[in-house]
Amino acid sequence: MKRILITGAAGFLGSHLCDRFIKEGYFVIGMDNLITGDLKNIEHLFKLENFEFYHHDVTKFVNIPEKLDYILHFASPASPIDYLKIPIQTLKVGSLGTHNLLGLARVKKARILIASTSEVYGDPLVHPQPEDYYGNVNTIGPRGVYDEAKRFQESITMAYHTFHGVETRIVRIFNTYGPRMRLNDGRVIPAFIGQALRGEDLTIFGDGMQTRSFCYVDDQVEGIFRLLHSDYIYPVNIGNPDEITIKDFADEIIRLTGTNQKVVHMPLPVNDPLQRQPDITLAKKLLGWEPKTGRAEGMKITYDYFRSLSNEELLKEEHKDFSGFIH
Repeated sequence: MKRILITGAAGFLGSHLCDRFIKEGYFVIGMDNLITGDLKNIEHLFKLENFEFYHHDVTKFVNIPEKLDYILHFASPASPIDYLKIPIQTLKVGSLGTHNLLGLARVKKARILIASTSEVYGDPLVHPQPEDYYGNVNTIGPRGVYDEAKRFQESITMAYHTFHGVETRIVRIFNTYGPRMRLNDGRVIPAFIGQALRGEDLTIFGDGMQTRSFCYVDDQVEGIFRLLHSDYIYPVNIGNPDEITIKDFADEIIRLTGTNQKVVHMPLPVNDPLQRQPDITLAKKLLGWEPKTGRAEGMKITYDYFRSLSNEELLKEEHKDFSGFIH
């Protein structure tokens, strides 16, 4: 049985990756310090013989006694609300955490895939964004802690590949959504749906003409799975190129939820990207991958998930208290 370590296992994307690799017959070792993750995302796996969980911070030394075939490094805060509150931890998990896991991969002779992000492109001057675009990032802006952590992560991963011969893969993830997203994590889909379910006005930052491209989680996981098992060492965009303005998306949410919310405008955050659309030519060619789930279908599943939450969860303003993690 192949053994895989998945960091960030209790997070949104990490938990879906655990499900997929369990389904594929792997022995899955989940690791998470639960700074933004939630055990309820993986509690259904605890009874399985081919799953074990380590409550551990990857910025500290990581030791897995048994053999390892693969590592997926998905540990990181991923929402603007989180990484603005815990900037140092965000930088550390992308740097120290990645260093530790690359070292583990080297010792275990395991293949490692690291989760990079479309944020490495910053506020792009090229549209859509291909992998050979170097980006337009403000290193010292408030979002720089996340963007630069991921850019460094890519650099050290390539260094371990070229210098130590570690088998590495790099995925650049574009906006992904689906069940298990955190309701109050600051991203547009849970924000809009939460506001609609609570009867609040929908909040748009800026004029709403900025664009996003949303990929359903099952499609994202399939792309990651194929990339891990490919022979390609350079970054690959995995995302859905179906682009929509935030203004039009707010209208879609109002129709989906059957609510009658007003849309209110707030100032645009500093360095918030005005365009996001992946060029997935490479993923199509290399992996034979493209998204299969349309936004209407994926959003209905996601809405049904949020609608199933308790009133207590729906009305909770703050998801996480980070005070215990800040030293």
